[in-house]
Amino acid sequence: MNSLCKEGRVNNAHDILNLVIDIGERPNVITFSSLIDGYCLVGKMEEACRVLDTMVSVGIEPDVITYTALVNGYCRSGRIDDGLILFREMLGNRIKPTTATYDVVLDGLFRAKRPVSAKNMFREMIESGTSVNISTYSIVLGGLCRNNCTEEAIVLFQKLGAMNLKFSITILNIMINAMYKVRRREEAKKLFAAISDSGLVPNASTYGTMIHNLLKEGSVEEADYMFSSMEKSGCALSSGLLNSIIRILLGKGEIAKAGSYMSRVDGKSILLEASTTSLLISLFSNKGKYHEQIKLLPAEYQFFDLVS
Repeated sequence: MNSLCKEGRVNNAHDILNLVIDIGERPNVITFSSLIDGYCLVGKMEEACRVLDTMVSVGIEPDVITYTALVNGYCRSGRIDDGLILFREMLGNRIKPTTATYDVVLDGLFRAKRPVSAKNMFREMIESGTSVNISTYSIVLGGLCRNNCTEEAIVLFQKLGAMNLKFSITILNIMINAMYKVRRREEAKKLFAAISDSGLVPNASTYGTMIHNLLKEGSVEEADYMFSSMEKSGCALSSGLLNSIIRILLGKGEIAKAGSYMSRVDGKSILLEASTTSLLISLFSNKGKYHEQIKLLPAEYQFFDLVS
């Protein structure tokens, strides 16, 4: 049942539960929780709640895993208030939340743009004695940054660093971007340079963050070097990153440089996005700002001068 649910085949999993009941076996809390989680993962909260009702009706009480699955389902569906009601119900039933339970609530609150509530929940988590792991810190730091609490995120990050906490590359990516966001460029660059010293390896997201920010601040040569470093590291180039680079360069009037990146579009794994095409048309059509520079683009893109 668990495997079927992870594959999204919840109806098949439910058929197995019904079969188990039909042959006279009594499903346990793990069986019911697996099915509830399966419905939650595909966003079918009403069905998940009906399974919960069936579970209770046969005398099996939900445990922390059951509640966590349901709270996560509500938060993922954007129904954060329902998730909070269930979370408080769990506490009322004297079921102690786990780190995973707090994580899904924190993530839901931050995504619902409720940073004050999320910070209060984080404080409650710490005061309850629940273990706070690297996943929790990643959620909190990322949530603070997304909700314009960047300086708070940096202060927390510095406190964690003073505690010699071993960071994940995800957290370092978040904080590099955060530091650029509040114009602490040198700190961001130092943090990137320190990645290898911490025993981690930059990933595609790390390089993408650095390249975007270097281009935005006008450091085109540094961005080129970073791009070359990414390729040498073996990180796969995504369409999204390449298109973003092209648009930023075009917007800055770096036509020849944008053209060199456009030559990497292969029409298969790397495609020219609609927003990039629209920008090219507006810049290089007969009335476009850079019409005279169209020959700096690869030959296959010089047809844009025919678009009026």
